[in-house]
Amino acid sequence: MAKVLVPLADGFEEIEAMAIIDVLNRAGNSVVVAGLFDNEVEGANTGLKVLVHDLLKEVDPEEFDLMVLPGGLPGAEHLAKSELVQEYIKRMNEKGKLVGAICAAPWALKEAGVLEGKKHTNYPGFEEKTGQEGYIPDQKVVIDGNVVTSRGPGTAICFALELVKLLNGEAMYQQLKEGLLADYC
Repeated sequence: MAKVLVPLADGFEEIEAMAIIDVLNRAGNSVVVAGLFDNEVEGANTGLKVLVHDLLKEVDPEEFDLMVLPGGLPGAEHLAKSELVQEYIKRMNEKGKLVGAICAAPWALKEAGVLEGKKHTNYPGFEEKTGQEGYIPDQKVVIDGNVVTSRGPGTAICFALELVKLLNGEAMYQQLKEGLLADYC
């Protein structure tokens, strides 16, 4: 069982966050949702409020195998501008642990220097924040070493499944893909 850290800030993209949390939990992983500023975090589009497990400052990133950032605005901007998030991304990357981001959240990876020399994708139009170098516009999920990125809400299930494949193996990936009727991934 892998340990997964999902930081949330107000203005997170609900579809992305819930898909990531749900699919990684279904694979048997221990998923810790951590609030950047507060124990209650509000989504960008629906007013959905999530009670998180911990505050981000109270967890040790080195205890986790994966840190994955949902997008949405202004949530992704909060993540990109947070010194704590930047520190955690850098520490995980230096240890060769998986770091993932979807939609606008690859911006936070760029700010941490993790996208340098890496192929990546993001929500269309956010290349100005993530950089044109290495940007792949037409793939649902891009994996380059320990960095995993995806485009947006419509690719969230595929993104989460690819994370499962990396953490839990091909058999679990296939089992969940079939069970979720996600043959489009």
